[in-house]
Amino acid sequence: MQHEGKVYLVGAGPGDPGLLTLRGRELLQQAEVVVYDYLANAKLLRHAPKDCIRIYVGKKGGGLHACTQEHINRLLVEHARAGRTVVRLKGGDPFIFGRGGEEIEELAAYGIAFEAVPGVTAASAAATYTGIPITHRRYTASVAFITGHEDPDKPLSNIDWNKLATGAGTLVIYMGIKNLPDIAQKLMAAGRRPETPAAVVRWASMPQQESVIGTLADIGDRVRAAAIKPPALVIVGEVVQARGCINWFEKRPLFGRRIVVTRTREQASALVSQLENLGADCLECPTIEVRELADYSQLDAALERLADFDWLLFTSPNTVQHFFRRLQQAGQDSRALYGLRIAAVGSSTAKALRPFGLRADFLPEKYTGEALAEALIASGFAQGQRFLLPQAAQAGKILPDKLRAAGATVMVVPAYETVPATEAGAELQAALDAGAVDCITFTSSSTVRNCFALLACENEAALRQALARVRLAAIGPVTAKTIAEYGLPVAIMPERHTIADLVSALLHHFTRESPAARV
Repeated sequence: MQHEGKVYLVGAGPGDPGLLTLRGRELLQQAEVVVYDYLANAKLLRHAPKDCIRIYVGKKGGGLHACTQEHINRLLVEHARAGRTVVRLKGGDPFIFGRGGEEIEELAAYGIAFEAVPGVTAASAAATYTGIPITHRRYTASVAFITGHEDPDKPLSNIDWNKLATGAGTLVIYMGIKNLPDIAQKLMAAGRRPETPAAVVRWASMPQQESVIGTLADIGDRVRAAAIKPPALVIVGEVVQARGCINWFEKRPLFGRRIVVTRTREQASALVSQLENLGADCLECPTIEVRELADYSQLDAALERLADFDWLLFTSPNTVQHFFRRLQQAGQDSRALYGLRIAAVGSSTAKALRPFGLRADFLPEKYTGEALAEALIASGFAQGQRFLLPQAAQAGKILPDKLRAAGATVMVVPAYETVPATEAGAELQAALDAGAVDCITFTSSSTVRNCFALLACENEAALRQALARVRLAAIGPVTAKTIAEYGLPVAIMPERHTIADLVSALLHHFTRESPAARV
């Protein structure tokens, strides 16, 4: 007899992937099938196993449905009856205008086990991220959630606008953009003052959040002038007045800036996190993939003769990770490095050594391979010394060549390889064509070359024209030199070549050119 599966209705929250509950993340990590909505941030799918079945059933306003509700119900039933663990990922909270009740009823009718996990609803998120407290002792102690789009098959509306208009201090209206003029008119006709403050928030909690402030009398005209489209919520009430001093989300220094991150997906998290905390909208476009080598014979041979070297040089965190992975696979650990001095090209690389109980003996002031070679030579650590340099198979030769010219013996061994990524080119090209990119960040020469390879097209002149409108940011001079080879200027480069300093340079640059203040 086949084992029956189980369905988990999980609230995905309003959009910001950081607002997913811990329980929701735990269930996603166990999912065999994820059925997700238009309003569920696709980044949440990274919590799911790689072999998980992903089914998009997005529904938008205006009848643009990927699936009908009946089909969604059938999908949940079929996969559960096949014995799978199903996560139904729904934007906001499943039971607040999310039709979660209907899906649960369908599961119950078939005797399928289920669990519902609440999520941060769009109402509280839209208010909080716009600086509007939906309740406030000075203004109101009551709030009502209302749908602005009832079931079109119902013969009569069950919304009593006459009672709602003055029956709750704050009104939060879901899915009300299309009918906003009519809703505002009904509220005023039922006794709500025309000068009552009102706000409309689109894409609440997301980097592309937009808000429009007005009164009940003019909010419809303001929304039309600002071309606000769904998904958006309407907040009506005196609490909107508090926004002036509480609004924090849209005041962040990089809010409204679209910044492309070209690092590998595994390495991008630190840069993306820091930029998003400052308000940036990050488009992750990994241009390279880091892979293990097909042949490790050179590195393995070097590991067997570590005692023959005086120095071990690391030029990137990737090198550290792959070197020690291979060392451990050979049945050894950090004790095998006894007697070796270790030099790292920068603070990030030095930090990567710490989990292995090691500290770098030598760091250059400037974080480049060339600067490391020059610093070692100037300190008298080159002539007659024997260096082991594990690095990427495609790495440059400046560091070993300079050391050899100064009388050192350098053994270069590949520890990993980088290959061009191929998936993100279309999304980046579309964003460039739409003029929706403010900056592209590059953290190595390979990210530059692979990015331009991804964007290669027949109309090279048009591509260069599109890139000319975008600020290009390089983490250091080597990367900047590679950008220059394509005939393009570098607008942003930090003095110290670390991720933290790159973020600081971006912040400094765009603070001087902050986008126009939003209403």
